[in-house]
Amino acid sequence: MFFPDALALPRHAATAAVAALLGLLVGSFLNVVIHRLPRMMLRETANFVAQERGETMPHTDRYNLWLPASACPHCTRPLALHHKIPLLSWLLLRGRCGFCAAPIGAAYPLVELLSALLFALLGWRFGLGLHGVALMVCAAFLIALAVIDAHTMLLPDDLTLPLMWLGLLVNLVHPLVPLQDAVLGAMAGYVLLWLIFWIFKLATGKEGLGYGDFKLMAALGAWLGWQALPLVLLLASALGALLGLLLMGLGRHQRGQAIPFGPCLALAGMLTLLMGHGWLTRLLYDF
Repeated sequence: MFFPDALALPRHAATAAVAALLGLLVGSFLNVVIHRLPRMMLRETANFVAQERGETMPHTDRYNLWLPASACPHCTRPLALHHKIPLLSWLLLRGRCGFCAAPIGAAYPLVELLSALLFALLGWRFGLGLHGVALMVCAAFLIALAVIDAHTMLLPDDLTLPLMWLGLLVNLVHPLVPLQDAVLGAMAGYVLLWLIFWIFKLATGKEGLGYGDFKLMAALGAWLGWQALPLVLLLASALGALLGLLLMGLGRHQRGQAIPFGPCLALAGMLTLLMGHGWLTRLLYDF
């Protein structure tokens, strides 16, 4: 059962509270990853192209997840320590920079809040042992991938491939699913979307998916096993259809325009991690 019995509520609530605090801290770091990783990729590509052409590299300054220090994108002043408190700083500053009063997007606190919520649910459900912590790491990767894909239509290999190998490692050391199922899940996840990609392309002449989607599906297969893949694909497809309809209703999307599939895969995978791949069958049976 997802919810514990009443006698265990205080213990589970305390675990969820600790996990939520951890989620806030992780969410703050995820904002850095979401902001910087796509820019790091663009800088590396620009430097590579310049080198191939025998030109001077355009980016020679150090730019990674750690340097330079976090700063306001408007006035470029480095953030003070009390400006970096997850969620609380944004609320106290009323969503504005503490130096120049320029508005700070709501995406930052939302990522922190989402991380806290998911970590709390995972802490409640699985505790803070190896399984619980491993799934929190998986959730952090999925949040970063979903937001990056929503903003840029990119699913970086720097996130999808470590997520896949980490899933296989977890299932080798302290299995969520048998290792054989995890290995088959990684293989089947990639091949499944690869086949859908080519069937769609041959039928329409268009590319309906990206290779990053294949790798994310492989990563989910490595965590969940091959048995969960049909449910993940079904949920992700339904979420993608709903997202497309919502965006068209808001006037932000036109028929035939591509939408990011990574957030749909990430949400479907997260639901399956939380509930197990048999939850939909149980729900329909109970209904």
